[in-house]
Amino acid sequence: MKLGIVGLPNVGKSTLFNSLTKAGAESANYPFCTIDPNIGIVAVPDDRLKVLGDLYNSEKVIPAAIEFVDIAGLVKGASKGEGLGNQFLSNIREVDAIVHVVRCFEDSNIIHVDGSINPLRDIETINLELIFSDMEILERRIARTSKGAKNDKALAKELELLERLKGHLESGNMAKSFNTEDEEEIALLSSFNLLTYKPVIYAANVIEDDLADEGINNEHVQKVREFAKEEKSEVFVICAQIEQEIAELDDDEKKMFLEELGLKESGLEKLIRASYNILGLISYLTAGPKETKAWTITKGTKAPGAAGKIHSDFERGFIRAEIVSYNHLVECGSFNAAKDKGLVRSEGKEYVVQDGDVILFRFNV
Repeated sequence: MKLGIVGLPNVGKSTLFNSLTKAGAESANYPFCTIDPNIGIVAVPDDRLKVLGDLYNSEKVIPAAIEFVDIAGLVKGASKGEGLGNQFLSNIREVDAIVHVVRCFEDSNIIHVDGSINPLRDIETINLELIFSDMEILERRIARTSKGAKNDKALAKELELLERLKGHLESGNMAKSFNTEDEEEIALLSSFNLLTYKPVIYAANVIEDDLADEGINNEHVQKVREFAKEEKSEVFVICAQIEQEIAELDDDEKKMFLEELGLKESGLEKLIRASYNILGLISYLTAGPKETKAWTITKGTKAPGAAGKIHSDFERGFIRAEIVSYNHLVECGSFNAAKDKGLVRSEGKEYVVQDGDVILFRFNV
């Protein structure tokens, strides 16, 4: 999974990236400190892995991973070359979802690029730049498609969709709010790789005092939540400064620090949960003496497709999957004990994999 972190300058974007990845991206109180996108790989926290690793005496325990891309702060007119212009766009186009950091705190020491705190205005600024960028993509595609559309029904249908979509964006709408029930059109929409078609997770950046109650008494956060609800996006509340402090601690210290703040989970854990929700992802597990590992798949994936995540040979030569739920396996203490109690199931090609399934694939190539 690849997430792009975007936002206006000085909203806490690079501070958040640093804390999430400990990658040390330079963070300073001026725009465009992050000129080239910083990239960091982060392990997905999953307590189940350590338990299984201990159960199997695994040599290695390998969590699922998320790649974060920290992209230079955008400003009004970025799509037309203002600030860093279009440098950031190709980096955003490669991500699965966009994490949009929005400033929801007052601090006279940290300059806001527009002079005041207004998260909805900030969101609109970024969204308009993404819309303008997508319109350029559509215009180029329309020019190419129109050449062959007269003699090709498929291209004619695509051209008609492109023109409707362009009109939708010209009205100030995001591509993800474009309505169509046609499966071919939905597939085409996905293939265009438009920025405004990607899922968005808003990170509402607050001061420490607003963290324990999830920003309930922060009017800026409430406005972001209302906006996100309308466009079916996810929101999580963070204090980027606190996340940076947490990042320096070991696991035990981190737990104590969170408890002192009245928090159940870190910002990273909130972000990962929001990411899995909006992208419809789950994790299944494999375990053995050599390694215990988490594999990320889309909800609804059938057993052969899940096997293909490990290796294409597993999918091609799939015979069956021997499956036990994580909870049953831990309760029984071993795979064989779970098998003796009839808790290990043999599933075929139509089985839909569930979160927390511990799977042993049988295949033949």
